Amino acid sequence: MARINSLLSIVVDQDANELRVGSDREPQMFAHGKPKRLVLPMLTDETLRDLLGEILTPESEAALESHGRADVVYDGGALGAFKVTLTARTGGIDAVFLRGGSAAKPRERPQLVVVPTEPAAPEPPQAQPQSRHEPSSLLRAWVELAASMNASDVHLADGAPPVVRIEGVLKRIDSALAVDVAGLLGDAHTTLTRNGSVDTALDVIGVRRVRLHAYVTDEGLAAAIRLLPERAPSFASLQMPIGFDDLIGLPHGLVLVCGASGAGKSTTLAALAQEALQRHSIVLITLEDPIEYALDGGASSIVRRRQVGRDVRDFASGFRDALREDPDVLLVGEMRDAETIALALTAAETGHLVLASIHSRGAASAIERIVDAYPAGRQQQIRSQLADSLRAVIAQRLVRRARGSGRVPAIEVLRTNHAIASLIREGKTAQIASAIQSGRREGMLALERCLADRVQAGDVRLEDARAAADDLTLLASYLGR
Repeated sequence: MARINSLLSIVVDQDANELRVGSDREPQMFAHGKPKRLVLPMLTDETLRDLLGEILTPESEAALESHGRADVVYDGGALGAFKVTLTARTGGIDAVFLRGGSAAKPRERPQLVVVPTEPAAPEPPQAQPQSRHEPSSLLRAWVELAASMNASDVHLADGAPPVVRIEGVLKRIDSALAVDVAGLLGDAHTTLTRNGSVDTALDVIGVRRVRLHAYVTDEGLAAAIRLLPERAPSFASLQMPIGFDDLIGLPHGLVLVCGASGAGKSTTLAALAQEALQRHSIVLITLEDPIEYALDGGASSIVRRRQVGRDVRDFASGFRDALREDPDVLLVGEMRDAETIALALTAAETGHLVLASIHSRGAASAIERIVDAYPAGRQQQIRSQLADSLRAVIAQRLVRRARGSGRVPAIEVLRTNHAIASLIREGKTAQIASAIQSGRREGMLALERCLADRVQAGDVRLEDARAAADDLTLLASYLGR
């Protein structure tokens, strides 16, 4: 059995459909675009070539040398057929295996056929129903109802009462509208049936732009609808307790915005991007899943927006493309995997400003989450890259107003200086919180300091501040209680 079959058997066993391997890269596995856990060491170019074995025939090697690409159909015997795309790059090659490359019967030994093709653009990503489709009348009705209630989210499930989120609080409602998740989706229902979930953003004309995520549960279909502002807000409108919009003037580096789902990460990123477009003459390229806020480049800037799953296969592919598209600023909706993180760090080191979000409660935990995305043998390298390229981390939460409606942001701000860079490089992230507390003059802000200021200004109630704080003792010390 060919050595590559040992990896392909994992793909089949895990019901995945795609394997990606490359020189000096960690193998990755996907199920219809969604990453699946595959913990394997990085492959050297020599190991990869040995693994590919007979796939690297003289014909495919010649195609790589002349065109930079070769398409191969590989018959893995009982594992089935795989379409293999080989791509040459500086320092080695990449190979992508897709199940179902051709209809082939199992044979006693693997067979392959080199498909003679002219050099061609990469295969376009599978079309997904996204914002170019019209919303269904049922979705429009739910969005109109939610907007009239000033709700930020609607949660629907077949056979269950509808729930809305208003100022962060869930509330069950009585409504004559049908709870029919399939009826919300229109032609996106086929994607839900095939993948178990579907994510889309649509403009409900005259009401709001929305993000719709529908998914299968053990009790039937469910959906979460997020109402979005029509356009990206100005930074001033966010009412941040401390300014950090000067970050958009950096010539290069990585700026992270972190927090839990619904904490306003996308809003803050969009506001920073819009400020950058207005203040500077730049090329801004975004990678989003899905595209949320509308951005205006005005007369002096250019905006290029790509939706993962529709305009590009995944974040990593989009990142690699973007580095050849003359960007000044890159906005990444979410850093989800090791390859995307590595590309973001490389871009930040090589003259680009990268704005990105990551799910994490605080600045220190965001750094650790990035490092933990890599095996132990590479973590020190990643710490060194972070120490050199990270410029700031903004961790935010939304807290209910003490007076009136709505919520206000409570934030933690980390700005990288020499001391912070040393702590990152040495793996002493536990000491970052103390460095933030003593870094107010350098534009840093501890979460508890921010919450105490909000309480003392009458913006939020003490009980809400306590619920949002990580360190109640520190909060009490700032409040003098």
